[in-house]
Amino acid sequence: MVKSKYQSVLDLGEKLNVQNGDVTEENGVLKIKGTAKTQYEKNLLWDQIKAVGGSNPSDIQADIKVADTSVYARHTVKSGETLGKIAKQYYGDASKYQKIFAANTDILKNPDLIHPNQELIIPND
Repeated sequence: MVKSKYQSVLDLGEKLNVQNGDVTEENGVLKIKGTAKTQYEKNLLWDQIKAVGGSNPSDIQADIKVADTSVYARHTVKSGETLGKIAKQYYGDASKYQKIFAANTDILKNPDLIHPNQELIIPND
């Protein structure tokens, strides 16, 4: 019963390709665990858990680890994106684009010039 309530969380975990995933149900509590690629993906999973169960759900226990703690996320540039738009997506603040630029000076020479399919490091905030 509780598993179906949190199906959107399980679907997101599958979409994000969470590794070492395990889901069990015990006494009406859904227990999930796994390893997300980055902190950003872990946050997405927690946001989904809270969207379904509220800010402090008692019917789910999640143990989500992060495989790569050296970065907040990795982002593949899509057509039409800017560093400001990417900063807004990850940090909620477009003005933090300079953090992303600084972390990617090996492939970026100008913060106003990014190209589709470049993989950018999104540094920890």
